Amino acid sequence: MPITPATDGDVRAQMGRELRRNSRNTVFEARQKLTSSTGTRASFDYELLHEYAESRISGALALPALLLILALFASLFVGPLPAIAWVSVVILANLAVVWLCRRFKRADRTRFSPERWTRNFITAETAYGVAWSSLSLFSLVSSNASLSVVMFAMVLVGVAANSTSTRTVPGAALVSTLPAVATVAVNLVAQGGLLNWSLAAVIIGGEIFFFYLSKQLHRSELETVAHQAEKDALIMELEEARHMSDEARRHAEQANIAKSQFLATMSHELRTPLNAIIGFSEVLQSELLGPHQVPQYKEYAGDIHRSGLHLLNLINELLDLSRIEAGKYDLNEEAVSLIDVAEDCKRMIEIRAKSKGIDLNFSYDENLPKLWGDERAIRQVVLNLLSNAVKFTPQSGKVALTVSRSADGGQMVAVRDNGPGIPEDEIETVLSSFGQGSLAQKTAEQGAGLGLPIVQKIMELHQGRFDLFSKLRFGTEVIATFPRARVMDALAPVTESRRKLEIYSDAG
Repeated sequence: MPITPATDGDVRAQMGRELRRNSRNTVFEARQKLTSSTGTRASFDYELLHEYAESRISGALALPALLLILALFASLFVGPLPAIAWVSVVILANLAVVWLCRRFKRADRTRFSPERWTRNFITAETAYGVAWSSLSLFSLVSSNASLSVVMFAMVLVGVAANSTSTRTVPGAALVSTLPAVATVAVNLVAQGGLLNWSLAAVIIGGEIFFFYLSKQLHRSELETVAHQAEKDALIMELEEARHMSDEARRHAEQANIAKSQFLATMSHELRTPLNAIIGFSEVLQSELLGPHQVPQYKEYAGDIHRSGLHLLNLINELLDLSRIEAGKYDLNEEAVSLIDVAEDCKRMIEIRAKSKGIDLNFSYDENLPKLWGDERAIRQVVLNLLSNAVKFTPQSGKVALTVSRSADGGQMVAVRDNGPGIPEDEIETVLSSFGQGSLAQKTAEQGAGLGLPIVQKIMELHQGRFDLFSKLRFGTEVIATFPRARVMDALAPVTESRRKLEIYSDAG
């Protein structure tokens, strides 16, 4: 099917929108990476820092409780005062970190600077890590042989807790744990002994492991944020596409209404002069006011009359189609005999069929009840189907008209011919407005291509169904089926028993 200029323009416009959208996304991505502190996107930086702040704030009570437990444990080996001093310094440093996180959450996001806030958090975490490292001073106030194990355990717990809390900011994870690990490892190595050296090695290995774990968690969190951003972008694109679709549908509906109004207006405006043309041409053709001195004038008058009738029929079809599409085609429903309507249409088409030598057969089921529908619309359906069959059937062909019950209890009218048929890939075109098959254009008289679309729409108004079956060089069969609900089957008579009649008679 060739692309019309309008369709081609729509395709070009869509391609232009796609190109502009891709260019805009590329520029946005580049700008985000240039303003990012991690080389990803500035919006990702905010999400990662926000997650870090949420983690520190949520642990504002849990971490001090852990510190108090560790201080109580350390007091058994170094005494209460050094333990209290250490835990106080660490809790104050943690409160400073929490205060900075709360300040970050209250800050204006439009003025967000990832470099500045990352630097502030790393500075605060460095102070926090130095506060943790003060536990290495326990060796100055106690000579307990088990103190090295105590410091080892406290540092390992601190590394695990701080690494998971600061997982979205790898720099903060490093500076919050490295000072304590370095000072305690140096202290253990200085004390000497295989046990202390082993503990120092385990602490350093634990630092490396938890830092690697925090990097993995950071990467996982970054992927989560990226997937969330992709999902949000997809939702926005779908929302934009929905708005565009709604807007396009609204414009299409307005254009369809405008088209229908235009067709209806023009149809009414054209019918008035056409009636005059048809009437005067008929007068000239019939020579009512006297014979023509030139014989060709009568022939010309006949041509004008036939052309006027053809144009009037086309205008009537356009008017019917526009009224149906505009939803203003009201059915004047009544009891209709489908057999009588088909018989009338057959008589109207017989003259055209005989002129082409076409054998027109009519068969019907006996005792078919009446239908509840619009007689004029049903007559138009049957007439259009018969007219198409006679039009496209070659000389000495056959056309069969059948009225019968359908399988579901409804009624149907079927028209079958042995004409050239319709290629399967053209059936959809034939059923569309103004659509005509290529073979039909070559072998039959021209038409507007509105007959079958009008039949389809009339059948839809009657809640019926229209089917077309055709095969090239094997003819065509069209079936219009009316639903069971429109068949006016006779009801059983209401009878009363003789006893009830006697009771009513006595009561009277």
